[in-house]
Amino acid sequence: MDSKFKAIVVENSETIVEMWLKEVGTLKEVNRTATISDEVYKSTNREFVDVIFTSIQTQGSTKAVEAFSEKIINLGWPLSYITDGLQVFRRVTIDFILQQSDRVDTEYISNVLASVDRWVEPIIRILVNEYTGNWENIVSLQRVALQELSAPLIPVIDGITIMPLIGTIDTDRAKLIMESLLQGVITHNSEVVLIDITGVPVVDTMVAHHLIQAAEAVRLIGAKCILVGIRPEIAQTIVNLGIDLTNFPTKSSLKKGFMTALEITNRKVVDVKPDEDSIEKLIESLQGE
Repeated sequence: MDSKFKAIVVENSETIVEMWLKEVGTLKEVNRTATISDEVYKSTNREFVDVIFTSIQTQGSTKAVEAFSEKIINLGWPLSYITDGLQVFRRVTIDFILQQSDRVDTEYISNVLASVDRWVEPIIRILVNEYTGNWENIVSLQRVALQELSAPLIPVIDGITIMPLIGTIDTDRAKLIMESLLQGVITHNSEVVLIDITGVPVVDTMVAHHLIQAAEAVRLIGAKCILVGIRPEIAQTIVNLGIDLTNFPTKSSLKKGFMTALEITNRKVVDVKPDEDSIEKLIESLQGE
């Protein structure tokens, strides 16, 4: 920034700040920050403008700008808050500098515009780049976390595991399901895997194809898949689409699927009712203690 204009801005920083705070406060309804309390909004605005003025005094240092950008992301504020605020600051600063001089010729105005732009534009670039970079990193971490939760394989008892699926299944998620399924079968030494689609809203040809592929892959490594959670509307869709699930056992509920899995692994549920003698012996032993 031109030293002459820089001196004007620094000497009149409080006035410029007040002008900026007043004007930027009117943008609360249009830059998606209307739900933020007035107290938090005003304190953040004050911090924002302090960061802007710090940048003029510490040319080349971007630490304050980067830290503020990260804070805005953590608060969940939109990028428009930053861009709108800087555009308003640019306009207010230019207007103030022009008001301090009697010169109104084109050359002087052009010099003011260019000087303020050289100050403000790097801040815009740094803030936007930091905001988008941090945001992309957060989204990437969230995507990984969702992927880890999107296809869990839960061991129930020896030889039987369950994979509950919730939400829409696309190609990328289908690949993850396949990988988790195969790895889980090996890790847990599963004989039967119950794939529960109760939480899958739509089962179309593509989804069914991916599920059949997963079941076939599991069969090749020595285990068996049972598709459970077949709701009436899903059953109707499968029939209407002509999807062949002949080699893929299906059950309407997880309970029925689990009972079938027990049969496949040569187990059964036995209702054990203790006889009267056993109860009396238990009471006697407890009293003896």
